[in-house]
Amino acid sequence: MINYNRLGYEIKRDFANFSEKICKGLTRPKCKFVTQMFYGILTGNKVYLSGIARSLNETIPLKKTIWRLSRNLFAFDEKETIMENYVSQVKKQIDGDNAVIVIDNSDITKPCSSMMEAIADVRDGSTGEIKKGYYTIEAAVLSKGKKMPLSVYEKVFSAAEEGFISEKHENLCCLQSLSAHRTGDLTQTNIINTF
Repeated sequence: MINYNRLGYEIKRDFANFSEKICKGLTRPKCKFVTQMFYGILTGNKVYLSGIARSLNETIPLKKTIWRLSRNLFAFDEKETIMENYVSQVKKQIDGDNAVIVIDNSDITKPCSSMMEAIADVRDGSTGEIKKGYYTIEAAVLSKGKKMPLSVYEKVFSAAEEGFISEKHENLCCLQSLSAHRTGDLTQTNIINTF
């Protein structure tokens, strides 16, 4: 028989430990914000603020919770610290010498959303048609024993946004980001020269 109370407690404890490791070096209010965002996304399966706020199930009015999350999200400037802490946790799960990195270029089509910010024409990989949408790039590294992919880089970009150069440039930015976190004798120029 499964003891659901114990299972729930263990999940909560693991989540709190993970959140604490990711927030290392942040102030207490920012750490609380990141923890609440993680928790809201995981429990509600939604990435918009009202869905996250509903998942938090606070006693204050929903509008106040959304306003607080919005204000904190707008002022949040610790993305690099969070990413550094996350990658340091991922490094513990991989075989550093023989790590397999998988880079995936894909697309998100939004055929009914023609007024979205910086939306451009993309080739839908599923149908081969040209539709409105965005390009994506994701890099994942396989854990020890090649059992599970762990995401280490994600970006959504558009050809219509200001400062866009090319899809190849975005791939090189991904590789540069990965090489900045890489330990060992593999340097940035060695990675880029292979392409």
